[in-house]
Amino acid sequence: MDEDCLTLNIWTPAADDARRPVLVWIHGGGFVSGSGSLPVYSGETFARDGDLVVVGINYRIGPLGYLYTGPEDRTGDGESGDDGAFFGEGSGANHWLTDQLAALRWVRENIASFGGDPDSITVAGQSGGAVSTAALAGLPETQGLIRRVILMSPPFGLDLPAPDAHSERTAAYLEIAGVKTPAELRSLPWPALIGAGGGLFARTMRWGYWPTPFLPVVDGFTLHRHPAEALLHGAAAGIEVMIGWTREEANFGFALDEGYAASDRAQVTGRIADTFGPEAAPGVYAAYERTRPGARPADVLMDLITDELFRVPAVRLAEARAAAGHPVWAYQFDLPSPAYEGRLGAAHCLELPFAFANFDQWAHAPFTEGLTPAVRDGLAHTMHRAWIAFARTGDPNHPDMPRWNPYGKDTRTTMRFDSVVTALDDLAGDSRRLHEAAIPRPS
Repeated sequence: MDEDCLTLNIWTPAADDARRPVLVWIHGGGFVSGSGSLPVYSGETFARDGDLVVVGINYRIGPLGYLYTGPEDRTGDGESGDDGAFFGEGSGANHWLTDQLAALRWVRENIASFGGDPDSITVAGQSGGAVSTAALAGLPETQGLIRRVILMSPPFGLDLPAPDAHSERTAAYLEIAGVKTPAELRSLPWPALIGAGGGLFARTMRWGYWPTPFLPVVDGFTLHRHPAEALLHGAAAGIEVMIGWTREEANFGFALDEGYAASDRAQVTGRIADTFGPEAAPGVYAAYERTRPGARPADVLMDLITDELFRVPAVRLAEARAAAGHPVWAYQFDLPSPAYEGRLGAAHCLELPFAFANFDQWAHAPFTEGLTPAVRDGLAHTMHRAWIAFARTGDPNHPDMPRWNPYGKDTRTTMRFDSVVTALDDLAGDSRRLHEAAIPRPS
């Protein structure tokens, strides 16, 4: 816990000249939490089981990484993580992104010394880390650096602000911190900056929306477009992509909240109206009810949030890439957690210990408790090996799983990871059709 956080962790089978494929991991955490040094993100299993070199990165989060302080404000001294070193003068946004770019350039220049191949780099991330992964892939500065990406539960449905739209949050943060200018912020110790972020949570929370006090800023300088669009343009369009989501993403943030559990039909219909309009909202509510027999209003709300923040934007990215003839593999993680009487379902983050195959590192996490060992370990083996295969070859298929075809414009093949692993066509079709006119497509 220190401002001096721009460090890397590296796992390698051997520091030799074998030129192994490289997997770079970017952690998530809602743009405000997490660390690449957490034991749950240990690259040991990937290095051991896949003969990969794994790099876990840290980057600035919360106000240190995401607070927009104006076009003329800069931090740093031209060293790693300084936006001015990569983009020239004039950016006060997206220090998280320039930190990650610094890490990626370090990997390219140094990873051969750790047995890695700088020409075979896969960048993977989950949640906010998946947003980072897509944003990195779309930078002109990374063309030729990234060969493939794994996007796990990217919240591509977030409406990312331009500088003018973010100014209200910046002003609120300065007020909470008790200062008037960014220069005065620098006189505060970092714990005070983090503490002020807690106040911004309260200022920006809206009923029925995932709380995000800090967001990437589309400033036209470090970040030119929404990361969901990054993999549809220029050289990034040809990068091999795996993208997926969990069946009940939103349960992670809402299912255990008693206030949401008590929500009624009128409240949820009002929330639906924000997206679909008041005339369509009752019909959309009924459509969600039909897909989940016996659904309570809270269930409808969580399905809505899952769709508009995670599932539907991910499907639309897959649709756009498939239509353009670019490779993309799609999956949905369906295995529910038995914790909390099953209320979490297949929640956000639940796929992580399966992809990493490291349940011993998740003993503190109650949502993995109670899983049947044979089912748990079998699914982890299938997913872990698929992630390894993709990082090594750009194709997730391996002998211990059903055939996984790319997402096509006609077939829409999606791999369902559950107690039985199955490839299905148009698995998210109900959600896709329901939201057809509600959420703009990437362009």
